[in-house]
Amino acid sequence: MRFHKECLHCKNQLVGRTDKKFCDPQCKSAYQYQQAKEQPERFYNKVDNQLKLNRKILKEYNKGGKVTVRDEILKEKGFDPNFFTHYWKNQKGDVYLFVYEFGFLKREEHNIGKYILVKWQDYMQKNIPT
Repeated sequence: MRFHKECLHCKNQLVGRTDKKFCDPQCKSAYQYQQAKEQPERFYNKVDNQLKLNRKILKEYNKGGKVTVRDEILKEKGFDPNFFTHYWKNQKGDVYLFVYEFGFLKREEHNIGKYILVKWQDYMQKNIPT
């Protein structure tokens, strides 16, 4: 006895094995892509995407090694200071948050929020606890 089944993607009638689900590899790929898009974004992907965006923004604005930028400019681009990879504390007690090799420190001057952007330096390695 033969069952008439449809392709899960294009709904064409399938010919061949009884356990076949797709008419060709393109339909299988399109179906899996469609299923993945309908799934909510995984937490890991959200964090990874935000870290990548933060790094890209910090790299774009920190061409000189140490720069001051208004926080509204970075936030307009999608920067989120809650996502960082590590931190470094200087001798004054300021804590710089880093996204890989690009760091930032939040400052308030004359009621205007700013970020001091820095790039990781070799001397910063000395202050990391082991």
